[in-house]
Amino acid sequence: MTTDPARQVRSPIVFAVGARTLSNTAYRMVYPFLPVFARAFGVDLAAMSIALSARSASGALGPLLAPFTDRRGRRFGLTLGLGLFAAGAFLGAVGPGLPGFAAALVLMTVGKYVIDPALLAHLSDVVPYARRGRALALTELSWSLAFIAGVPAAGFLIGRFGWRSPFAALAVLGLAGLVAVRTIGAGMARAGAAGAAGHRESFKSVFRSGAALAGIAAILAVSVSNELVNFVFGAWLEDSFGLKLAGLGAAAAAIGLAEFGGEGLVAATIDRIGKMRALMIGLAANAVAAAALPLAGGAVTTALIGLALFYLTFEYTVVSLLPVMSEILPRARATLLAFYAASFSVGRAIGSLASPRLYGLGFPAVALAAAGLNAVAFLFLIRLRRLTAGAR
Repeated sequence: MTTDPARQVRSPIVFAVGARTLSNTAYRMVYPFLPVFARAFGVDLAAMSIALSARSASGALGPLLAPFTDRRGRRFGLTLGLGLFAAGAFLGAVGPGLPGFAAALVLMTVGKYVIDPALLAHLSDVVPYARRGRALALTELSWSLAFIAGVPAAGFLIGRFGWRSPFAALAVLGLAGLVAVRTIGAGMARAGAAGAAGHRESFKSVFRSGAALAGIAAILAVSVSNELVNFVFGAWLEDSFGLKLAGLGAAAAAIGLAEFGGEGLVAATIDRIGKMRALMIGLAANAVAAAALPLAGGAVTTALIGLALFYLTFEYTVVSLLPVMSEILPRARATLLAFYAASFSVGRAIGSLASPRLYGLGFPAVALAAAGLNAVAFLFLIRLRRLTAGAR
């Protein structure tokens, strides 16, 4: 019996969007409701920044686990990642206070940074590079769907049942995903495993590749830039305009819609105009949007428009970089994507620590620092383009 090629690609894309929307909701729901969580524990934003930095730094563990996905198959990676995620969500639902909250964030984040490379590597295995930009961009819709649907749902649960309730819901959904992988994901079991490098060879190939290192450095700078704004945008809106729980949830949904537009724009354009060209256009636009944010803060409407443009251009940049990274080291694909994700996560950790201190100087300091980091990332992209001149 012949397998339908379209279905062979469509099914993993649908699963990837669902699984990543789940893990991204867990990641993103903390930001707009950060003041709510802080009040629940009786601490300030500086104390919360330590918990979020620990969460972000934990993403650096991803490269230690990703080679198993290259060697033992994508389904093994998904099983491990979803198991860690569900365990973390359960801990968040029952764990003691701020320590339990921080431990839950760490576990869920480690799970996320095993899930994502496994899913993206599987899609890269089955989709040719010429069409891969669109396929990977579709899975990135999960980031905006988390803000459009997941974060408002979390806000509803918090308002009705308390701050622990979203963690309970995420634990149940994580277990459902785990069951789905084990029962219907047999096609992933061998994908990408043949001829894959082992741990040592995978790590060596990453550190010996100038293109890989340039991409990792670029995403590190972009991630710090984005986190500077991510960490304080809820506090900025609350301090400037008095937005409370419902208003912050609506702001999150508006940002999610902007990101959805950015991801959709990548899906529509990246394979036609070229991955590197799209990447450099997106980063330049994000630097401009970051620098302009303070000018948009005169009214809540213009502030939300400014944030929407910032997140749209950021998403366009990050999604455009993914297919480029996926083709640099095909035999260690999941490992390199895990290093990419780890660099992204370390950038989040740095940004979480720096953002409250910059915000103490005023929001313009946050925005200008974000724009400057994008300029640094652009220098690394120039090197990446030179080293991948043959890739479109």
